[in-house]
Amino acid sequence: MTQLPDRVRLVVLYGGRSAEHEVSCISAANVVRALDPDRYAVELVGIDPSGRWHRSAGPQHPVEGPLIEREAAVSPETAGLTAGIPTVVFPVLHGPNGEDGTVQGFLELLDVPYVGSGVLGSALCMDKAAAKNVLDAHDIPQARWLQVDRAILHDEARCVDLLSRLGQTVFVKPANMGSSVGISRRTGVEDLLAGLQLAFDFDDVVVVEEALTVRELETAVLGPSEELRVSVVGEVIPAADFYDFDDKYVDGAAKTVVPADLPDDVPEEARSLAVRAAQVLRVEGMARVDLFLTDDDRLLVNEVNTIPGFTDISMYPMLWGASGLTYAELLDELVRLALERHSRRAQLQRSRTEGAQ
Repeated sequence: MTQLPDRVRLVVLYGGRSAEHEVSCISAANVVRALDPDRYAVELVGIDPSGRWHRSAGPQHPVEGPLIEREAAVSPETAGLTAGIPTVVFPVLHGPNGEDGTVQGFLELLDVPYVGSGVLGSALCMDKAAAKNVLDAHDIPQARWLQVDRAILHDEARCVDLLSRLGQTVFVKPANMGSSVGISRRTGVEDLLAGLQLAFDFDDVVVVEEALTVRELETAVLGPSEELRVSVVGEVIPAADFYDFDDKYVDGAAKTVVPADLPDDVPEEARSLAVRAAQVLRVEGMARVDLFLTDDDRLLVNEVNTIPGFTDISMYPMLWGASGLTYAELLDELVRLALERHSRRAQLQRSRTEGAQ
């Protein structure tokens, strides 16, 4: 096992070009506050909504500070006073252009260790339609769903058929968005069309799911893909019709219960299902796995979030806290895992003849 060095240069990337920009700023502030200054030389790099990178004095919203070239912001060669200690990048970025494999691919090209899942796992989990297809292929239970394109906005017959297959009340979701942005609950054709238009404001692909009566459960995974650890199971009790953006971040009316009060056999089954889902979606490092417990006692996977929130009300650190890992210890483990993966992958053969006997 790779040991965490005594000193690490940690570049915290936050903000980003997505509708979850503000949530990212809040998460980054909490991360920075919890880091041990004796262990980490922290550098903050904020990405503003237009995609420009800034050297930042603090994780404020809106992002501001001197502009910096992307490569220079994260490259170990430009570390200055922190040269000689390992560099790790922590992308505290939610949503597209940060959580979807784009930033991860950039860091792979620069050969820089980074926290969280790799390119494929990040992209798969960000795209709800792609993730659902993979989960279906592995017989992992989930709500009934259909993928639609923009043409449905001009085809009422398709809307009628969709509702006949999924039920008259459905959830409409942009495929590539988090924090419940663009998601709505709709009933009937006219209402469905309004929900589709809203979702297509955020993405070119939309997922429509059957509406079920469920309890919303969440658990957290941590570690390399082949040996993921899993936290206790928590429950979110929404104050609104569903756990929407305002419920999560604006009015804070939703209630969280950690650990959840569940029948004896449910927590272990939920934890096992969470690990299975994370592994087939190629999760590494960390993820929050959201599950549904239906009124007929079925466990379903809702979605897997590879860069979960790190705000003071976020479930990911809360779940690990209830599992015996403090916020600061969790951050240490995430950085250690980033260095461990980078070291392991550095040993992979890079040419056809390398190492040949």
